[in-house]
Amino acid sequence: MTAGSVGPGRDRQAVLLPAPPGATRIGAQARSTAVVGGGIAGLAAATALAERGVEVTLYEREAYLGGRVGGWSTGLSDGTTATMSRGFHAFFRQYYNLRSLLSRTDSPPGRLTGLPDYPLQHRDGLHDSFRRVPRTPPLSALGFVALSHSFRWGDLVRMRPAAALPLLDVRVPDVYARLDGVSAYDFLESLRFPPAARHLAFEVFSRSFFADPRDLSAAEMVLMFHIYFLGSSEGLLFDVPDDPFPTALWDPLAKHLSRHGVDLRLSTSVENVSPTPDGAFTVATDSEERRYDTVVLALDTAGLRSLVGRSPRLADAAWRERVGRLRTAPPFLVSRLWLDRPVDAGRPGFLGTAGYGSLDNVSVLERWEQEAARWSARTGGSVVELHGYALPEHADPDAEARHLIAQLRNVYPETRDARVLDARHEWRQDCPLFPVGGYTDRPGVRTPQPGLVLAGDLVRTDLPVALMERAATSGFLAANALLQSWAVRGHPLWTVPNGGRNRLLRTLAGGRAREREGA
Repeated sequence: MTAGSVGPGRDRQAVLLPAPPGATRIGAQARSTAVVGGGIAGLAAATALAERGVEVTLYEREAYLGGRVGGWSTGLSDGTTATMSRGFHAFFRQYYNLRSLLSRTDSPPGRLTGLPDYPLQHRDGLHDSFRRVPRTPPLSALGFVALSHSFRWGDLVRMRPAAALPLLDVRVPDVYARLDGVSAYDFLESLRFPPAARHLAFEVFSRSFFADPRDLSAAEMVLMFHIYFLGSSEGLLFDVPDDPFPTALWDPLAKHLSRHGVDLRLSTSVENVSPTPDGAFTVATDSEERRYDTVVLALDTAGLRSLVGRSPRLADAAWRERVGRLRTAPPFLVSRLWLDRPVDAGRPGFLGTAGYGSLDNVSVLERWEQEAARWSARTGGSVVELHGYALPEHADPDAEARHLIAQLRNVYPETRDARVLDARHEWRQDCPLFPVGGYTDRPGVRTPQPGLVLAGDLVRTDLPVALMERAATSGFLAANALLQSWAVRGHPLWTVPNGGRNRLLRTLAGGRAREREGA
């Protein structure tokens, strides 16, 4: 890793992972790869391979690209068409490799627009904001505490600063050795973290994994805190696409892939993958079977478990059992409402919430999305989206949707008299769970089967990345692993610093760790 190079963002301590060396392209002997899964990870792998001359076929069971960040058309009651998705996604400025992927298109990250704030609101009336918080650590943490309404000086006195020292020097994979056996909830308890601030700050990170903090590894939550807060000077403000995901992101990327010869097979499910005696693979769909030199599996948790279960000759029994033990996070609900009147003009484009039952955030789409803005201008209404994470597995989706709408009326009282002209509700359970003690059992990019690699946000990368950035990074890593096997140059990657930024704080954290080891 190389630090201090001219990086893709404002952080001068961002770390460059140089491209594995090799030839610039595949030589005279053609190579072929099947990429199974058209989400961010699969798109990154397909892009990286195709740009080096590999013959790529991408299989995606849905009719659209983007996976959990995809979108599809839906007809509204007024006869117009809108794009529905699985909900709001924040494109943080630390997402170096995802942004690199998007930069390949004719409409690169210019289609991403920054929201002016990341506000948080608790039902008790507490508010926090990241708009005026300094971006450079450790001023970011000090600034948040100084500006926060959730922290009181008495709370700081009662906290246990020694227990917080692991936050000051987060290194992957060391953080998992130290904290993977502890839940995020218990870690916060050990800090004596003020309850109000916990709801408005730390749990924002843990619930980003769609999991209850009691079921989430503390290592994952602490890593998130490092990526977005103490380890990077990119800050916590973020960008969003200025149009629905297909228009802004994936349709342009599909054109780039097509120009590089990628065969995009949408609405095509892969039934099984089988190794051949000569080291290649056959990929079977319900209509054909094709041979490839290598395979990238870039599926969600359930999809990977299912395909590996239908492919009993892949890798070895121990690896297949590890895949079989992967778990999904609890269900989540996305409710999008087309209202007959606008929300107040001062409402932010995105608001994180706490204390409102299962409601985790509220988005007002016309604040940034052109399609929603056109509908709003034409009708005088608003397009509002509600998210509820970590819901009970056996809950009634209709009842949960009614609950989210009831909570919206508490958060934004002007919506109490609004009529819902159209509504779409997406109840899903396909995000990976990172349970307490699960890190060592999580499969990595490489597998015991030569020519077979994994990609996705469920995959262990041993790098300081998470969420969409982990998906993109793993896709590039999977492609680099295959390219390296053919002596072809891979693609460079960037990450936030893997470790604390301040020498004194690193020393304090390291000393405390040595004390624990000695005890």
